[in-house]
Amino acid sequence: MANPKITFIGAGSAVFMKNIVGDILQRPALAGATIRLMDINPTRLEESEVIAKKLIATLGVSATVETYLDQKKALDGTNFVVVCFQIGGYEPSTVVDFDVPKKYNLRQTIADTLGVGGIMRGLRTVPHLWSICEDMLEVAPEAIMLQYVNPMAINTWAIAEKYPTIRQVGLCHSVQGTAMELANDLGIPYEEIRYRSAGINHMAFYLKFEHRQPDGSYRDLYPDLVRAYREGRAPKPTWNPRCPNKVRYEMLTRLGYFVTESSEHFAEYTPYFIKEGREDLIEKFGIPLDEYPKRCVEQIARWKQTSEDYRKADRIEVKQSKEYASSIVNSVWTGEPSVIYGNLRNNGVITSLPDNAAVEVPCLVDDNGVQPTYIGDLPPQLTALIRTNINVQELTVRALMEENREHVYHAAMMDPHTSAELDLEQIWNLVDDLTEAHGSMLPEWARTSPKQRVA
Repeated sequence: MANPKITFIGAGSAVFMKNIVGDILQRPALAGATIRLMDINPTRLEESEVIAKKLIATLGVSATVETYLDQKKALDGTNFVVVCFQIGGYEPSTVVDFDVPKKYNLRQTIADTLGVGGIMRGLRTVPHLWSICEDMLEVAPEAIMLQYVNPMAINTWAIAEKYPTIRQVGLCHSVQGTAMELANDLGIPYEEIRYRSAGINHMAFYLKFEHRQPDGSYRDLYPDLVRAYREGRAPKPTWNPRCPNKVRYEMLTRLGYFVTESSEHFAEYTPYFIKEGREDLIEKFGIPLDEYPKRCVEQIARWKQTSEDYRKADRIEVKQSKEYASSIVNSVWTGEPSVIYGNLRNNGVITSLPDNAAVEVPCLVDDNGVQPTYIGDLPPQLTALIRTNINVQELTVRALMEENREHVYHAAMMDPHTSAELDLEQIWNLVDDLTEAHGSMLPEWARTSPKQRVA
């Protein structure tokens, strides 16, 4: 059997690349793959090449590594495209996304998916994803894009809107990651859990969360989760002491379903938790303001040491990650079926959400590609809450498709957190300040105010 060619765009994200390549090379059918690494930063690219080659040596497989600074050459004839970049990086773009809103007393936690931070990230990210699509259509039209970039829903929606023939899936580890957390909270082995989730990225909900019994039946675990929260037994401490995960449990008691993305994310997707003058809420639910910048600083410091350790090491430890990429590649390449959670155009899969929205649902993967499974209507309270996020995503995509800056203001107006904190004039001024601060990181049309364009 031929060996697949797998291209990483943004391969300088070395830790992520290491995890995905390690997963891929542990699968027998993929052990001879050609790993193509592409990045615009030669230093980061060289670091990733060293890591990939040491992974191959550690595993004793026949895979090969190629490096590229040219995107189209890296994509030429490839079978799979793994995208994992952050346009603008921590500095300057993430710093801008947090610091400018603070001037308006608008506080955020992660700011990579929704809110003014998510909108700005979408505006600066989607054009680069579109450039990959253009190159793929020219040199690898049958390749499948595995897209790991935030804002996931905006990105997936925008790709499907402009390049509908591109085979793509947006991937996140929140569904399986949260299921593992909840199993731990209840003291149940993850392997004994059965769940079904649906919604949009970072706001999908477990429609079922069950425990397999010795007789083969399944028991609903939602009553156990609610009881554990009310009795103070859940949530248990997480990997990050700054993030106690109380927001999601509180929303479980109000909605009847548990959301798949972390409490620090979810706090800024709704108008209920981060409020000016309500420090009691921040304290009660342990909301970690400015969490993402803190993680960036810690990760940068950690990587300096890790990269040096990797350079000195003869072998690199390889552990299986919880990412879906290797499962998808294996299933498409061999025809061996698997089930993953992916983000794709809705196309009627969730009947209570718009057809053109990007939804996150269980998908069957085999040699036909990634195929979403039918969900039907979501519970009405979940549909209503998800729609508040879809409004922002749709307007951001409209802004990008039409090169219409007015829709950037409209997206910010509709954002649940922003609109709960700021008046219309503040929202308009904040968008202006953000676009000015981002400068050339944004497309040119987004840097020209409506008044300037009319003049």
